[in-house]
Amino acid sequence: MSKGIKTALIAAGIVVLIIVMLFSWVIGNYNKVVTMDENIKGQWSQVENQLKRRYDLIPNLVETVKGYATHEKELFENLAEMRTRYFKANTVNKKIAASRGLESVLSRLLLLKESYPQLKANESFLKLQDSLEGTENRIAVERKRFNDAVRVLNTYRRTFFGRFFASIAGVESAEYYEPPAKQKENIKVKF
Repeated sequence: MSKGIKTALIAAGIVVLIIVMLFSWVIGNYNKVVTMDENIKGQWSQVENQLKRRYDLIPNLVETVKGYATHEKELFENLAEMRTRYFKANTVNKKIAASRGLESVLSRLLLLKESYPQLKANESFLKLQDSLEGTENRIAVERKRFNDAVRVLNTYRRTFFGRFFASIAGVESAEYYEPPAKQKENIKVKF
């Protein structure tokens, strides 16, 4: 074999190797962004499981409180409206917005026990409140996991090549699930 043919074969081999490496890099990054998107969807389903649990507990809690707080009609109507809004929401962002609204109203419901001392002693209320508090803790854990997955995707999308691969895969930035602003304020308890 002549020296020219040998050089041409080596050059062709290097070109093929570079093409294979480039192709592997493109496929790997495309798969990476798709995996991140699916991870967010999976984490959201975990959040949604806990939100559904919360929404299933609320009617029982409301019925228990209604017996004591008959004049709190607006609060109960707001709870029902927020619950309905959540189940009618057809996107993750709309469900997050509805959940934020419910969290605000729900905190008002739980503060009613301060106005009705006999409610504090009601066993079914206490059990429901404990179940709801446990659910709220689970929601907080799942919300953190969801937000972590959102952070990973959004960070990747902001990188030079990440934006390119995300646009090829049709993956948009995701919205964080943050508690409503009212929950971030300190609650004032007066005696």
